[in-house]
Amino acid sequence: MTPEQGDLVLCTVERIDGTIVFVKVLFENKEIEGSIVTSEIAPGRIRNIRDYVVPKKKIVCKILRVSGTGNVELSLRRVSQKETKEVMDKYHQEMAYLSILKKAVGEKYGDIVAKIKEESDLSEFFAEAKLDSKKLEKLVGKNAGKIIDILKSEKQKKAVIKKEIILKSESPDGVHMIKKTLGSGFNAEIFYIGSGKYSIKTEAQEMKKADAKLREILGEIEKRARENKMIFSIREK
Repeated sequence: MTPEQGDLVLCTVERIDGTIVFVKVLFENKEIEGSIVTSEIAPGRIRNIRDYVVPKKKIVCKILRVSGTGNVELSLRRVSQKETKEVMDKYHQEMAYLSILKKAVGEKYGDIVAKIKEESDLSEFFAEAKLDSKKLEKLVGKNAGKIIDILKSEKQKKAVIKKEIILKSESPDGVHMIKKTLGSGFNAEIFYIGSGKYSIKTEAQEMKKADAKLREILGEIEKRARENKMIFSIREK
């Protein structure tokens, strides 16, 4: 895979040269060069760029474009607090997994990590290992049991995703139709906010799974709304 516009990436600030911040971008387990111009650091006038970025600091950025030379042009200001939290939470969780693995297998640690990353990311691999340890056993042998015990003893946070939607009907029995549209078949928490606005929350062990779950639910709600000539939209914050 190659970096694409809109991807969220974890970066380490390398240096600040005038009005440009140079970073190392962690993408698909490799580090590539990236840069951020001052206008993409933060909204409004920036008096001191070091109020936002300093060398060695880890930041979450959004890819704007990839130049012909391979340099990745990035934005810091276009990343929401929620997106930053999601990426950083995943990073810290992966660091915890690496620490567990290193303690369990010692000097073989690097080779095992490389093999895991050939097929999966660490978060997904270890989440699956809790349910089925066969792949882990194949890689680490007798140490698998020890690792699984540590993983299961950890208090795992669930990934939570929320979206707000607008759902309205001009039909005389519109209230009934809305209740019917939202009231069955969804493994999610749905709350009425007011003025046709609803909040939908899903959760799962992994962010990707929670996101996929929510997308599926929103797709079904949109389908039902279209069939019943209802007004439907997803509120972008």
